[in-house]
Amino acid sequence: MSKTEPKIKSWWYATSFIWEIAKIVIISLAIIIPIRYFLFQPFFVRGASMYPTFEDGEYLIINEIGYRLSDPDRGDVIVFKYPKDTSQYYIKRVIGLPGETVQIKEGSVVIFNKENPTGFSLDETEYLNEDIPSLGNLKMNLDENDYFVLGDNRQASSDSRRWGAVPRQYIIGEAWVRAWPFNRVGIVN
Repeated sequence: MSKTEPKIKSWWYATSFIWEIAKIVIISLAIIIPIRYFLFQPFFVRGASMYPTFEDGEYLIINEIGYRLSDPDRGDVIVFKYPKDTSQYYIKRVIGLPGETVQIKEGSVVIFNKENPTGFSLDETEYLNEDIPSLGNLKMNLDENDYFVLGDNRQASSDSRRWGAVPRQYIIGEAWVRAWPFNRVGIVN
């Protein structure tokens, strides 16, 4: 065995090891990047506007692909670009759907649509665990591309009552999985 042979072997092993690591990184990125940018996205909850459903500091995974195939439904918790500053992201619950009229009066939310021209009161007991606070009085007609959203913590929420409807193209996805804190990990309803 010559003196150069061990140097060649160690160089070959080092090069082989680096190439294997590079392949793992490339394959991982080829899998992770499309998932992160086209299917699922992380979202960090800031503030108390969705309390008690979501608390400040919780980490969520947002399902982006679902709304590429269908539209949001009433009651869905969505993440969207804030209409007044599209560099910010908000999380709220869908209350009014495109083409509907939403009326808020004396703490009650009433929806008017083709199926219910005289309106129906929204039952929010499923996600509001206290009496619905006074929301003020408001009546808003939604265009065929707009959604009316409210935070579950109505007294601490900046939502459609203040800045109007959310255009469909601003909706990123639906809250899907709570990933943090560990004691609350699970699928979001």
